[in-house]
Amino acid sequence: MVSEAVKNTWVERGEVWKAQSEDARDEAAVDYARVIHSSSFRRLQGKTQILNLGDSDFYRNRLTHSLEVAQIAGGIARQLQKDFADHPSQPWIPDLTMIQAIGATHDLGHPPFGHGGEVALNYCMRKDGGFEGNGQTLRILAKLENFSDKAGSNLTRRTLLGVLKYPVPYSAVANPDLVPALAAGTSVVHLLDRSASKPPKCYLDSESDVVEWILQPLSAEGRRQFQAFDAVPGKHGKSRYKSFDCSIMDVADDIAYGVHDLEDALALDLMTEADLQEHIKEETCASFLDVLKEKYPKEFGNNVYEGFIQAIADPKRRKRFINRMVHHFITNVGLETRDAFDEPLLRYEATLPTRPRKFVEALKNAVARCVILSPGVQHLEFKGQNMVLAVFEALASDPALLLPRSTYDRYRDSSEPTRVICDHIAGMTDAFLLRTYDRLFSPRMGSVFDRI
Repeated sequence: MVSEAVKNTWVERGEVWKAQSEDARDEAAVDYARVIHSSSFRRLQGKTQILNLGDSDFYRNRLTHSLEVAQIAGGIARQLQKDFADHPSQPWIPDLTMIQAIGATHDLGHPPFGHGGEVALNYCMRKDGGFEGNGQTLRILAKLENFSDKAGSNLTRRTLLGVLKYPVPYSAVANPDLVPALAAGTSVVHLLDRSASKPPKCYLDSESDVVEWILQPLSAEGRRQFQAFDAVPGKHGKSRYKSFDCSIMDVADDIAYGVHDLEDALALDLMTEADLQEHIKEETCASFLDVLKEKYPKEFGNNVYEGFIQAIADPKRRKRFINRMVHHFITNVGLETRDAFDEPLLRYEATLPTRPRKFVEALKNAVARCVILSPGVQHLEFKGQNMVLAVFEALASDPALLLPRSTYDRYRDSSEPTRVICDHIAGMTDAFLLRTYDRLFSPRMGSVFDRI
């Protein structure tokens, strides 16, 4: 059993901080407040989730997606408390505030234009440690936010452990045969080799000191095991483990992505009833169909699958079934025990059983095939990716003249100056990146009074 002293180390902060005597909040509530009030959280309202910002005010952006992940993660934690009341994990199930703080942070590091921007920045940083969105999230929270002198948001160790989605460094899991590069065979324009430039899932080596501090309560063997990864032929390495809190957040993210992005695609007529039937087969959603048969026997007649497809295709009935789907997933989340670990925050893992997991994956694949990989979305991601690349190279060509003064001060004083340029661009909203691109490259755009 882990001692109370070790348990208390998980609520320590990188810099000493004490709440004022009249402050009624616990440590988790302080973390949640710092996340919600951070500039990086606010900027998520201007970052693409899947669809291009500005096309409609209806669909989700990174901010609304993050709020939904936080809410679903809270629902999962409460469900685990109810369903596993006698389980040894019970004292370690995160309270509502803590898991919502972790859920709200999970996309902070995403650059403008989503994964297209991530690939572009990884290419730009190919000689300087690379770039990866989840790694940037940790960097923002631990170093870039200004709630403390040198510890960023100065969150508790446990919250940062929950944010550490891939506990392996870039340098360890990057496949040396996958070197970010320009595409071959072009003669008029220079384009990225998007496959070669895709980053591994990891933390950035620049945050190795932060990860060492986060994992300090673990034994040497526990750290080694937790940071294990598998080599994947032809791809980057893949980490094996997440912490207990992170596993809850990860399941919540999958649910929000699969269900709510599907809702957006249907509401905007980017998917049809025929698309649903093609990509969400009856066998993949069998777990949910069984629930519908049991709870609503008179609602569908003999063909529950056809009734379900028609219901989510119908704007008047869709929200009710979206809610039912989310409820189905949350109430099916289970717990697994990993015997390799003694530390409870690593020993326990939230999981979706096979049948509900199969349904979530079908929803995600349907959105990917019908929306994300469609030419309409890919054109915009391609364009955004190349604007990110152009802005980075322009700013890096003459930082003293082209960077904003405050950013240049950090650039000048940094031991990793190129990383400062990367931080600057990664923090931009889509619209701000576009305006910066126009100022630098469009002959008729820009004013001396523009904010840069």
